[in-house]
Amino acid sequence: MKRLLSLLIASLGLIMVSLAFAAAESSPVTKKLTWAGCGISKNAFMAEMVAAYKKKTGIEVELKGGGATKGIREVASGAASIGGTCRHVIENPETLITLPEERRVQLIPVAWDALVVIVHKDNPVDNITFDQLRNLYLGKIANWKQLGGRDAPIELYVRQGKISGVGRTLRELVFNDYDIDFVAKHVVEESATLEKDMVLNPNGVGITGISSARKIKDIAKILKLDGKEPSYENIKNGDYLLYRPLYMVTQMQKPDPEVRKFLEFVMGTEGQNIMRSVGTVPYEDGIRLWLKYLDQQNKAIAKMRDKAAKIETKAPKAKGGQKTR
Repeated sequence: MKRLLSLLIASLGLIMVSLAFAAAESSPVTKKLTWAGCGISKNAFMAEMVAAYKKKTGIEVELKGGGATKGIREVASGAASIGGTCRHVIENPETLITLPEERRVQLIPVAWDALVVIVHKDNPVDNITFDQLRNLYLGKIANWKQLGGRDAPIELYVRQGKISGVGRTLRELVFNDYDIDFVAKHVVEESATLEKDMVLNPNGVGITGISSARKIKDIAKILKLDGKEPSYENIKNGDYLLYRPLYMVTQMQKPDPEVRKFLEFVMGTEGQNIMRSVGTVPYEDGIRLWLKYLDQQNKAIAKMRDKAAKIETKAPKAKGGQKTR
């Protein structure tokens, strides 16, 4: 009898364990992913993307924002599961080796964005040429009258530092020079701040991403560039000149299966349809833009290396032929 009771207890234990595993397999996964990075990607399509993914899988993706640099470096350090960036990793100009804080990550292009000039909605200026844009940031154009507007001082807004997604890409695409200094009255930490100020300042002007600016087009104004609107078709076809890729950032050394599944969703049919629904061009729709963009990037890198070489050549040498440090 005792033996029979022991067998029954053991059988009951096995049944309970089996039921527990079955319940675990049938219950939704509760793992939470964190996404940090580019505010333009966040405002453009990420909110819709993560809502759709949670509805489909039950997995929540927390959006932290913080800028392109944070998107790359938090993934590199393990502080975030996924990153978003609108610039590439930064390399040492002399060695072309990636900076230590941005190593061990993989950048995967998922969409196309465009840099756009935004102003106050009541500003009468509708268009700016490529040359005028260059001169605006160099301080050579300082009054709206020079652009066909009213007689009023231009108040230029720029992002802080030279490594923000917008600031670095602007230097890359317009000046082919990552180190060039801008002449501006206002320096802001985030693109969101710049966008809000354009709504309030009748003399303000600044550059942000179309994927983000599109959401304030009714309360601010987006200028044409060389007569071209930053429309979906013009970006997709490359007719609007200031286009750039938007990347997802992942860990290279410690791949996470849940991150891979989320990326497959973003790059798949459902994710691409979400991007199109909010006006963002999926990467595959504009894939032919890549070679032209890469050419612009290579020009900027070449200029950076030339500058580094000139500095190295001019550096004084100590006795014995050793360069001083």
